[in-house]
Order: sequence, then structure tokens, then C-alpha cells
Amino acid sequence: MPQPRNDATAFDAGSQIETYQQAVDYLYGRINYERVASHTYSVGDFKLDRMRELLKRLGNPQESIPAVHIAGTKGKGSTAAMVASMLTAAGHRTGLFTSPHIAAFEERLIINGQQATPEEIVSLVRQLAGVVAELDKLPGHAGPTYFEMATAMAWLWFREQQVKLAVLEVGLGGRLDSTNVCCPAVTVITTISRDHMRQLGFRLEQIAAEKAGIIKPGVPVISGVLASPADAVIARVAAEFDAPLLQLGRDFSYFGTAETAADGAAAITVKSGETIVAQDLPQPLVGGHQAHNLALAVMAVQQLRTQGWNIPAAAMSAGLSRMRWPGRIEVVRREPTVVIDAAHNWAAVQALCETLRTSFSARRRILIFAATQDKDVAGMLRQLMPVFDSVILTQYQNNPRAVPTQELARLAVVSTNLPFHMAADPAASWRMARSFAGPQDLICITGSFFIAAELRELILVPSEGVTA
Repeated sequence: MPQPRNDATAFDAGSQIETYQQAVDYLYGRINYERVASHTYSVGDFKLDRMRELLKRLGNPQESIPAVHIAGTKGKGSTAAMVASMLTAAGHRTGLFTSPHIAAFEERLIINGQQATPEEIVSLVRQLAGVVAELDKLPGHAGPTYFEMATAMAWLWFREQQVKLAVLEVGLGGRLDSTNVCCPAVTVITTISRDHMRQLGFRLEQIAAEKAGIIKPGVPVISGVLASPADAVIARVAAEFDAPLLQLGRDFSYFGTAETAADGAAAITVKSGETIVAQDLPQPLVGGHQAHNLALAVMAVQQLRTQGWNIPAAAMSAGLSRMRWPGRIEVVRREPTVVIDAAHNWAAVQALCETLRTSFSARRRILIFAATQDKDVAGMLRQLMPVFDSVILTQYQNNPRAVPTQELARLAVVSTNLPFHMAADPAASWRMARSFAGPQDLICITGSFFIAAELRELILVPSEGVTA
């Protein structure tokens, strides 16, 4: 199991944390599975007992706030954001906890569409630091991890700010994820495909069993899982827990009604049997896979309605119309069109390629690609490279899990035998892409949350010497 960095002890006492930078340095000094290779840890390194003890010493803030708990291989963050947007617009004080972040840690903690402020991050870390120092001293026990602390911070903040509903995105898996100590009013499982296989298993049914670990006795489950035999696993676990299961394609459906939303964008109608649950709702994110996610979000909200929450149809529509979700097929520039997407597994790349084909026209398409170790990089390249006229391989700089550019090149050669270019870093890849692209072209940046984050910041907030 990875060990925390020695400098993590620099701010063990909360009183020593005075600035935002000290607070995030303290957090990043903990064991952080987002920044270590997957072969160095396994599912056995995740212990809910540690999370429960941390929250117990904080007064169990999670027990007073009902939650919408969302797991899945892809789409869980988008689904969570859509649920939170609808609830906020309906007047319910709503907390949203997601991961990872694109540019700043506080993106993970949102209430009614507003991120935690740097001052609030400092206050929350100060509250945690003393408790964590106590847990670190317990014999035979590893102290709380970065993600466990982030989850605990969300619960502390939600309680302080009198949140009425929390929407939680699972970090990894579900059964042993730090978020799985919540008290859900409804659970959602978006999709099942192969990712994090070293931790969750190589077969779909193994992965499904880990995701289904969020199912609770008697709590309704909304499932968008269509792949067999994963769907059967979800159904079996739901039956074991006497949890009502609403399955996409069986219990509810959706269809697109393009250009019916107020702004002329795509919209969907969701039906449960023959009953219309929501009609002509604006689809805030581009792509057919996002219509799938929106249908799940709508059904989660519908379950809350049946439990007595007042969520008018007009509020649902208004919330979706206002929603923004960076890094998910996000258009950040025009002429040329620049699309940033954090697709980082085979299924997400497949959805990206289909969306680029159906929703974007371009004279030429240029790809900037960087990837993370332990992912199906060859599989992603096999899908992506034939779709683009020019391919630029690079590696992000701010996380040690980046696949070196030379290794990407080797995989590109054996996977596709198509031509490509190489750039030493994201800034160089951006300069190269700009030199290739005319006003009618499209540049797509994808492969990882980390390349999405680094280039998004560079493009939107260009630094000296870098032309955006």
C-alpha cells in the first residue's frame, strides 16, 4: 500500500494551516490514489471502517442529509450535475460532491451551483486536521486518504451550510468507496464497462458487483446498465436488498425531440411505461450518451418527487438550461472549434467519437491526446486515430501517472499504423495544433482528466509566451 509523503505531517495541527495553499498542500500530502499507479494498490486498500470512524469523530454529518448516490463507469459526474441543477432550481439547498476536479480542488464541493471559497477550504481542512492527526496515531491503522478527507470535507460543509439534499458521485467502484456511508433517498448506476480493472475485476459482472455495492435496503435504484451480464447483477443485488429497481429500456425510456428546447438545442422526453415523466427537457450536454444520462437524472428526480420533494417541471427545465459542466465535450473556442473532453476509457472515447461524427462539422479534425497509466490506451487510440486527419501525442505534466509520449508513440504504431506527431508537453501540442488548424477545422483534446485540465487552463487563461 502506498505511504503518505513525509511532508504530510507539516500541517498536522489545524492551527498551523493559515492559507489556501497550505490547506491544499496538506490534502495533497495524503495518500492519493488519483496520483499513483493502480498496480501499487488494490480494492483491499479501501476500508469503510476508516471513513466511518473519521465521520463519527466529526459528529456524523452524513446522517442528517439524504443523498442521491450515483455510481457507474462513465456518466456519473454528468448525471450528478444534472440532478443537482434540477434540485437547486426547484429551491432545495443542494450539495454536489464530484471528482476529480479540472482546475481547482474546490470544484469538488458545490452548493446551489457555487463552489466552496478558498477561505471555506481552509476552515474545513483546519477542522479535519486535528481529527486526522489522532487517527494517524492509531496503531495498526493507516490514516485517512486524500479522497476520504475530501469526502468528509463535503459532509462538514454541507452540514454547516444547512444543505437539504446531497448529490454524490462515487469516486471508484462503489462498494468500498468513501461516499458509500451516505443515507441515500435514491441510488443511480449509469453504465458498466471495463475500467479500473485491476481494482474492480476484469469481467463485467465483477465490475457490476462493485458498483452495485451502493444499493441499500428498500432504497430505489435507477439503472442505465444495458450490458449483459452486468444488468443481471444489478437486478440480483437489488432483489436481495428489496430495493425497487427501475431499469432503462424496461421500466422507463426516453426519446429525443431535437430543436424543441427554448434555445433550439436538443431536448428529450422521458416516459415511464406510457406515462410522460418529463417532456421536452433541454439537454445541457452534447451527445447521445448525455441523453442517456439525462434520462437517469430525470428518473432520480422523479423518485424524489414520489417521496414528497416538490420539484416542478418548470424548475427542472430551468435548472438544466443554466447548467455548465466543464471538460465534457466542452466547446471552449470557435474558428477553429476547440472541444475538450475528459474521456479516459474505451466506452467514453466511443461516445466522444460518435458525438463528433453527429454533432460537429469540420473541414479537418486534429487530435491532441495524452493518457494515464493503467488505462486501455491502445484501445482508445484504435478508436480515435482513424477519426482524425492529424494526431498529436503528448503527456500532461502535473501528475506522475502520465504515459510518456514515447510509449504513446509505440502503442500508436502497433495499434493503428497511422501517422502521428509528437509534442513534448501540452503547450507544445497546442502550438502544433494551432499551426495545423484553419478557421473551419476542429481541435479535440482528450484522453484524460489531466490533459483536459492542463490545456483548458492554458487555452482559457494563456500564460506569457503561450498564444491561445
